[in-house]
This record gives sequence, structure tokens and C-alpha cells, in this order.
Amino acid sequence: MRIRVINPNTSESMTETIRASAQAAAAPDTVIEAVTPAMGPVSIEGHYDEALAVPGVLTEVARGVEEGADGFVLACFGDPGMDAARELAQGRPVIGIAQAGMHVAALAARGFAVVTTLSRTAGRAWDLARGYGFGDRCVEVLACEVPVLAVDSADEQVAALAKQALTHEGVEAIVLGCAGMAEMAARVTAEVHAPVIDGVSAGVGLVETMVRIGVGGCARAEYARPLPKRYTGLLEGFSIPGA
Repeated sequence: MRIRVINPNTSESMTETIRASAQAAAAPDTVIEAVTPAMGPVSIEGHYDEALAVPGVLTEVARGVEEGADGFVLACFGDPGMDAARELAQGRPVIGIAQAGMHVAALAARGFAVVTTLSRTAGRAWDLARGYGFGDRCVEVLACEVPVLAVDSADEQVAALAKQALTHEGVEAIVLGCAGMAEMAARVTAEVHAPVIDGVSAGVGLVETMVRIGVGGCARAEYARPLPKRYTGLLEGFSIPGA
């Protein structure tokens, strides 16, 4: 099985962090292809960044389909471009790390909190929780106010917020709200004595499970292949043949 794990930003060091966590979570016979888009923001810390990350994500999904990937993980907590990626994936599973982390947290506990990077991204986390059906299970979203590209050294801040969240009524698990936090899940778990979920690992596990039990992504109706259409200007390369 081959899973393409896409880092939607262009930071190679973050891709390596993501690769390590994805590989550690994968079965021995699963090949992890952690990739960095050739275009996009160096970090994603708001709606503008997220919107401009999507073309790079879609390019990597299209390449993955051509090269035989069995499924995809989008390794940014905003799950940028996930619906569009599913249209391109032609029935292969596409899972975002926020979606994966929240689903696993809901299996591990009744209620959970998200610990994320900057407070400006908290609204997106709340929107995703409601959109994925966890509006009543996501109790709190807390930000450590550490930029994305510095978050890999923010164990202390993340652990402190996780402990704080666990004092709130109904919080029984923690979802890490950034792919750059992936490698700290085990360390924070040991410190707070509660489930701490890294969405990268959760995403890999869920894609593996879907592929192994023969459940692909939907490839009809809303997620049918994009209609043939010509795009212009900078987006000319994204045109769908047949227009």
C-alpha cells in the first residue's frame, strides 16, 4: 500500500517531521510518500495562506493518482482543499488531519479539546469540528501563540495548555492542532496522562484501514471527477481535459 502524505505548506523541515510520524504509525508493508508542494505558503496561519496552499495540494494529489498512490493524507489542520482533492482522487481515500484527529478523539473519549498554534486559527478549528459533526464533542480550542514554523520546539507550551484543557468539564482527550506538533504526541501524553491525538498518525491509520477493508472514497455526485473546463492565467495548468 502506498499513502501520499501531503504537507500543504512548503517547509521541507516540517515535511520531515510529518514523514517521521506517518512512517512510525504505518504498517510495515505501507509505503509513506511524504511530499512538499512546489508552490504555496511556507506556513499556513490563516484563510489567505490556506486558500493559496490549495493549488499545490491539488497538484500533489493529481501526481499521486498518476503514480499509483492508494490514498492521501492532507497534513495541515485546516484540511485545505480536501473536497477538491476528493474529486481528483477518483475513489481513493483522502483524509485531513483535523478530520482524522477529531474522529479518533471521539472514539477515545466523550469530549476533547484542540490545542493549536495561533488564536487566529481557532475559528477554523471550531468550524471543522461542527462540520465533521463534533460540535458537541469539541469542548475547547486553545492556542499556544507559537508560530507554525516554531511549534516543533513548543512542547512545554503545548503540554501546559493540554493540562489546562483537561481541567475543563467534559475534556477527556487532546487533539494536536498542527502537523508540526506530530512528534510530540507521545511526550505530551506521558505528561498529561490522557489521550493526545496526532492527526498525522490518525490519518495514516484511517487511510490504511479504509484501503485494507476495501472502502474507497466516493467518486460520484459531489465527488465525481471535475467537469471538463478551461482555466486561464496562472491557473491554466489546472484545466480539465475535454473542455
